Amino acid sequence: MRKEWIKERKNDATPTQMYYAKQGVITPEMHHVAKVEGLEPDFVRECVAKGRMIIPANINHTNLIPMAIGIDAKTKVNANIGNSSLVSDINGELEKLDICLKYGADTVMDLSTGGDLDEIRTAIIKNCNVPLGTVPMYQIIHDVCEIENLTIEAMLEVIERQAKQGVSYFTIHAGFLLKFMPLISKRKMGIVSRGGSLMATWMMHYHKENPFYEAFDQILDICAKYDVALSLGDSLRPGCLYDATDEAQLSELKVLGELTLRAWDKNVQVMVEGPGHVPLNQIEYNVKIQQEWCHNAPFYVLGPLVTDIGAGYDHITSAIGGALAASYGVAMLCYVTPKEHLGLPNATDVRDGIIAHKIAAHAADIARGRAGAIDRDHAMSDARYNFDWNKQFELALDPDKARELHDESLPQDVFKEAHFCSMCGPKFCAYKISRKITEENNVK
Repeated sequence: MRKEWIKERKNDATPTQMYYAKQGVITPEMHHVAKVEGLEPDFVRECVAKGRMIIPANINHTNLIPMAIGIDAKTKVNANIGNSSLVSDINGELEKLDICLKYGADTVMDLSTGGDLDEIRTAIIKNCNVPLGTVPMYQIIHDVCEIENLTIEAMLEVIERQAKQGVSYFTIHAGFLLKFMPLISKRKMGIVSRGGSLMATWMMHYHKENPFYEAFDQILDICAKYDVALSLGDSLRPGCLYDATDEAQLSELKVLGELTLRAWDKNVQVMVEGPGHVPLNQIEYNVKIQQEWCHNAPFYVLGPLVTDIGAGYDHITSAIGGALAASYGVAMLCYVTPKEHLGLPNATDVRDGIIAHKIAAHAADIARGRAGAIDRDHAMSDARYNFDWNKQFELALDPDKARELHDESLPQDVFKEAHFCSMCGPKFCAYKISRKITEENNVK
């Protein structure tokens, strides 16, 4: 739908949604978002102009369907895919992408670190109708081979190459400064961010400032040229509860707030990344301090994981924290799969991670009173009480899973009309008994 829209902007020097919003222009992307979110178009424009909502939509990703991330929009879920130098190929990543799109991921990040990264990304963008994000640092290191070979010129070349391909948001680790290095020694788990650890290696090797910070204005110029949003990465996110909300994490967050204002000055859209591993009782503080220090830029969190002992089930550990964080105002949840801490996720892990976090996001939208959020739940209640099994499958966040579990014990089509399931059988179904009582006693 965006091909014609983009043609009209091809000669604009700064074709970003934030630029147009500040000029009072309601773009077609804003109109589409307003319709999907149930908001007024001018309200969407105003939120984008203020930076509290972003519409990640690279001008070169024309098959993208516009969506919004922000406290005033429904809670979104990102799903990570991408190969490693050891496992997976293009077909494997496209299979994961199909799973992401089928089960409702709102954005996808390609975190590939091995193989022909440009070829993989081209294939993903071609088949992806949601915003695609990347961590350019992975390709920078892939291309220069050793972290010590990184230069600002090489860094900017990769960033612009990915922008030309159609990447709609970059995770940039620009807030991790050299002066924060001593704070890491106080931690139990040091740096758990891949991008952050690579940046620390470079800074300590040369004893120079973070090149992403030094070249931040040049990065902004590239982002403004293609309308790439920035996801300001939290290199010092806590990787365990012991390190949660410590001086290292909060010091970086303050810098991210400063970088947010610099990006807005150049009409570049921004969201800010957050922790990580955080106990339940610290989640609200983390959200509120980000909103204050980062000027209400959308908050995008990994989890947070609320315990460190959920190995194999960390999609649940993360969804618990995500539901609470989103209820306090987080705009987007980065999914975690059952493979977190254990290995590279496969297609099944991706599905499980997405659904767990879609549940968390939906629960938060209900808690925040989003218009229409609870309607689907009420429809599900009606379908259950009326023994409409096919309607129940349709309304479930994962219809395939709901049908699979029902059919494990009662697969025949006749049981889709039954007034019971295999849990209670025909004699002990509370719904059936309750309905009978109501009907026989004419209770209204």
